[in-house]
Amino acid sequence: MSDGNQQHLRSIRSFVIRGGRMTTGQQKAYDAHWPEKGLTVEQGVPDFAQVFGREAPLILEIGFGMGGSLLEMAKFEPEKNFIGIEVHLPGVGALLKGMSEEGVDNIRIYHADANLVIDHCIPDGSLERVQLFFPDPWHKKRHHKRRLVQPEFVERIRKKLRVGGLFHMATDWENYAEHMMEVMSAAPGYENVAGAGQYSPRPDTRPVTKFEKRGERLGHGVWDLIFRRVE
Repeated sequence: MSDGNQQHLRSIRSFVIRGGRMTTGQQKAYDAHWPEKGLTVEQGVPDFAQVFGREAPLILEIGFGMGGSLLEMAKFEPEKNFIGIEVHLPGVGALLKGMSEEGVDNIRIYHADANLVIDHCIPDGSLERVQLFFPDPWHKKRHHKRRLVQPEFVERIRKKLRVGGLFHMATDWENYAEHMMEVMSAAPGYENVAGAGQYSPRPDTRPVTKFEKRGERLGHGVWDLIFRRVE
């Protein structure tokens, strides 16, 4: 694929920046902790060992929402370093507030488009796991091109994973789950951890969100896909 076509694909927005201001508490947490916990695309490729003050497996979460699940995951795996990306500023403030209140220090945050972070800030072969949980499903057919999981995107993710690293996706839209499965099954250099064409049971490393619990009560399904980089 030519650079021009790649740039065109990356210019298609896969997210909508929601309205809403930070609460007073979120703003205070942002003001107090962003200088230490925040990262910017303009900084280029960081030395993550220096950023976190240690060498540790690196996990990337794309679109952490209000940050509750990422906070729980970082507490569950304190021996790992987590990078969270989110475009919704109140979510950034909420995560910083939670980190401060619960003394969690193994998360660093980008308030940016994930595509820019992936391309300009993450070294090839550096990630233990990439997480994409409940991305915008763009359920109308004419909007399917906006879905983040596309062949060009998953190839870029593969390059950032170490060999043996995992790409873990989850969605509560069956049509998007089928789309993810189709794209990932055809993508070179990956294998499905659960077996060809199979969805994975939710691992302990992915907490059940309030949103997900509500969906389960309403009879909504959730589909997890976990693929390993094999080359």
